Amino acid sequence: MSSERKDSVQLLYGQVLTPDGFCADGVLAIQGEAVSYAGDASGLPDELKLAATDIINQPDGYIIPGFIDIHVHGGNGEDFMDASKDVLDKITSFHSSQGTTSMLATTMTAPKAAIDHVLREVNEYRSQGMPYTKLVGAHLEGPFISPKWPGAQNPEHIVHANIDWLEEWVSTYPDLIRQVTLAPEREGALEAISWLSSHGIVAALGHTDATYEEVEAAVEAGLSHGVHTFNAMTGLHHRKPGVVGAMLGDDRLSCEIIADGIHVHPAAIRILARMKQDGNLILITDAMSATGMADGEYTIGDLPVVVENGIATLKSNRDSLAGSTLTMIKGFQLLVREVGLSIEQASRVGSLNPARKIGIDDCTGSLESGKLADVLVLSSDLELQGVWIQGERKH
Repeated sequence: MSSERKDSVQLLYGQVLTPDGFCADGVLAIQGEAVSYAGDASGLPDELKLAATDIINQPDGYIIPGFIDIHVHGGNGEDFMDASKDVLDKITSFHSSQGTTSMLATTMTAPKAAIDHVLREVNEYRSQGMPYTKLVGAHLEGPFISPKWPGAQNPEHIVHANIDWLEEWVSTYPDLIRQVTLAPEREGALEAISWLSSHGIVAALGHTDATYEEVEAAVEAGLSHGVHTFNAMTGLHHRKPGVVGAMLGDDRLSCEIIADGIHVHPAAIRILARMKQDGNLILITDAMSATGMADGEYTIGDLPVVVENGIATLKSNRDSLAGSTLTMIKGFQLLVREVGLSIEQASRVGSLNPARKIGIDDCTGSLESGKLADVLVLSSDLELQGVWIQGERKH
């Protein structure tokens, strides 16, 4: 970073969301890459006022932390499975324009060599500096899932949990893999869950045929999270609570939600939000390559997909949803407008909660002095007005 940018101060005036709630007459001071002050405008130090090089006033708007998407497969016509510098630039540049300031590059169920390729490319991309949304790690969705609930994952590549693969990936790329999604009822899964947990990696359930009892056994082994709640898993029945019952009822499990109004009805999201109020509800997009693009034919992993009216389904089975075309800002808006969360609650679901889940809340996820200036400015009607990543305005 240049010395000029390091010393520069930007002041954003508006309703600023701090860890203590909104400051109605607030200001956020950005100095270089970091937040240097967040709070009531009357408390802004004089030296920051005098050093300001850029001042933005949005008195009726909201200043909130940037979104963190821990489950996203692509966008802007590109898929993380085809990772290269150009592909990663295209995906991250699009999602940054939609308010996502950090994300996990999410893989599909695929041959090991294909997953090796993604990890290698993402690791290299991270080492060279990232101009748009930061890839803070990788999320492996599969290949250790259930063939009974493949969703848009290719069942030909499903295998049992393999700790040798995990050890190789983590040894080769330390601190890259942040989350692994698997079916806890499958052979070798409990051992893999224990291994992941002991290495500080989020062990998540998804694409699973597990019973309630099998999920509870997995939680005892270290399972702590569930992906795209309600989708690709055994549902809730009053005599067989299934995966959904365990996710709703066990406070040790955090839950993802695709808040597009297509994957899950807003009423079901409302129920989930009432059950998950202790920082354990997380907004995701599960976005695929067609996100940000026109309707048409695409692929997710190596499976053909048709997108009509923004709804992605497998070409071979039009009843099977194939990821989404959701963006984080649209999911945030639905949580407020249709589910009924407050702006503060929805912000935490999209920013602080995922940051805590994957262990990056020490540097991002909330607006506090010393944390990276990953910031969004919204209008009074929640439309995106500006995006800052590490103190630099991107959009």
